[in-house]
Amino acid sequence: MNEFELISTLTRDLPRNESVVAGPGDDCAVLDFGLPEKLLLFKTDAIVEGIHFAKDTPPEKIGRKALARCLSDIAAMAGTPQAAVITLGLPKKFDTVYVEKIYDGLNALARKYGVAIVGGETTTNPERIFISVALLGTVARGRQVLRSGAKTGDAIFVTGELGGSLLEKHLDFDPRIAEAQWLAEHFPIHSMIDLSDGLAGDLRHVLARSGVGADILKSAVPVSRSAKLQVQKNPSKPAFAAALTDGEDFELLFTVASGDAVALLDAWKKKFPKLKLSCVGKIVTGSEITLRDKTGSQKLNAHGYVHFA
Repeated sequence: MNEFELISTLTRDLPRNESVVAGPGDDCAVLDFGLPEKLLLFKTDAIVEGIHFAKDTPPEKIGRKALARCLSDIAAMAGTPQAAVITLGLPKKFDTVYVEKIYDGLNALARKYGVAIVGGETTTNPERIFISVALLGTVARGRQVLRSGAKTGDAIFVTGELGGSLLEKHLDFDPRIAEAQWLAEHFPIHSMIDLSDGLAGDLRHVLARSGVGADILKSAVPVSRSAKLQVQKNPSKPAFAAALTDGEDFELLFTVASGDAVALLDAWKKKFPKLKLSCVGKIVTGSEITLRDKTGSQKLNAHGYVHFA
């Protein structure tokens, strides 16, 4: 049973109450506690030594990544992060200075995005470090963007460049908070997700929640320089395959009506001139992903990163 099969099993019969606007299946839970103009966003994420960071990773970057992953999920809902609690699991013999440096990195990113760290938990964890972050955010009523709104004919966009994140980006990425808020404020964005498990995997989440399929134009997918450099170390994985499946890019993927696509792209270039935005395909009927290039089209069978696979 892989990660997503397990999630499906565990979330089949979860209790709910009247506060739940959106539960499992999106980047964050969306909750209504009666605030006049806002809904609450609630997210938790964890990083584990040996999975999300190496033993020799600078501790400041470990702390930064732990919070940044949750911030990226808040971004995917077009929200604003507010407050977090941290659970820290450590081996019995830990280095206090090292742990303080983890918090230095976490705290610096929290200050940058106006996040209050309001508590947490420490526990013993044999052999390796893990950090779990639970983050609250807010979003204006009617501005929350879910995975489930993609419509046939929509244009599919991605920010930035994809693939090769393990060379550096997975520790230093910038959550696209401002960009997502701007998108939701200026255009009717139908669906959105952050690219944590790879384009091929995360696009499937949007398609499954929305009941649609997708056509992707191979030449339009923005392959990063890191993905191209990575080929030198691993020739068996082409740069384009890395862009589809590597994960941990933490860019945004979103869909918008095709009639808004040109205006959005023009406005984006003026607002965010240093961040690339690419239209990589369109939403179609069905449930599959079709990859098109100059030789024709074929079903895309690749998937992104999946735990337990």
